[in-house]
Amino acid sequence: MRRLRVGLVGGGPWARRVHGPALAAHPGTELAAVWTRRPEIAAALADGLGSRAAADLDELLDAVDAVAFAVPPQVQGALAVRAAAAGKHLVCEKPLAADLTAARALAEAARGLTSAVVLTLRYDPRIRAWLDGIPDGAGPDTVGAVRWLSGSLLGGQYAASAWRAEHGALLDLGPHAIDLLGAALGPVTGVGWAHHDEPDLWRLGLDHAGGAHSTVTLSLRLPVDPSEIELTVFGGAGRHELSGGVGDATACYARLLDDFVAAACREGPPVGLDIAHAVTLQEIVERALGLAGQPVMSGGAAGR
Repeated sequence: MRRLRVGLVGGGPWARRVHGPALAAHPGTELAAVWTRRPEIAAALADGLGSRAAADLDELLDAVDAVAFAVPPQVQGALAVRAAAAGKHLVCEKPLAADLTAARALAEAARGLTSAVVLTLRYDPRIRAWLDGIPDGAGPDTVGAVRWLSGSLLGGQYAASAWRAEHGALLDLGPHAIDLLGAALGPVTGVGWAHHDEPDLWRLGLDHAGGAHSTVTLSLRLPVDPSEIELTVFGGAGRHELSGGVGDATACYARLLDDFVAAACREGPPVGLDIAHAVTLQEIVERALGLAGQPVMSGGAAGR
């Protein structure tokens, strides 16, 4: 397997903690360049990872085969389209873009390219084992639930994130929860109800293709440290429970890169958790926003 030259766009906490270290350490990737809007941030991050800072996005695109984005959705939507137009494979965060129209435009631009979306929980060994234990074909006699409670917006490195603050847990944690329930119970076909209580408590009811139903409870503003995740499935599919904290995000990202590099180098199958999948997740999130009487996002461009 040849090494894939990857450029990193973004210099916030998630870029420093997860994207950058994983890209620099993975045997299949070379972290070829780093770019952010603030040159001093890019230089510091690149120096620490043995890479170099690019003066602008075009310089980064000229030096790489693929681009990993660690920027807010409002920024990612436009920049990732530029990268796709230059023929670069894409690792994107979720939500993909500021709204569903922009997310669909990115998916169209990325046709024919390898893409992956950073749904790190799907690469966690404990969660993979939990999903593998649930039989296929969950019907109306099965219910599931995800409960994810965190205090990330009460303090710490993510508390100043404008896009997270605007809609809180639904935009940040919602795609993970919806993706996990879809994997466990079958594709999500509808949002039956959605409630948002201040300051940040989201509750959703989801319908699944085989007739199963599930609920989601999310918050980023509860005094819980570390974050707590609880996954449950009950009924005809059996009893399946998993609880605990969030796994090692950097290790999960490295497993994502295994699949991404193999696909981009034509040495493995396409990545299943790709941009097209992320569009579906964003559709569901926007339905929930609408049912809860909330507008789509519009927040600022501070780093992830």
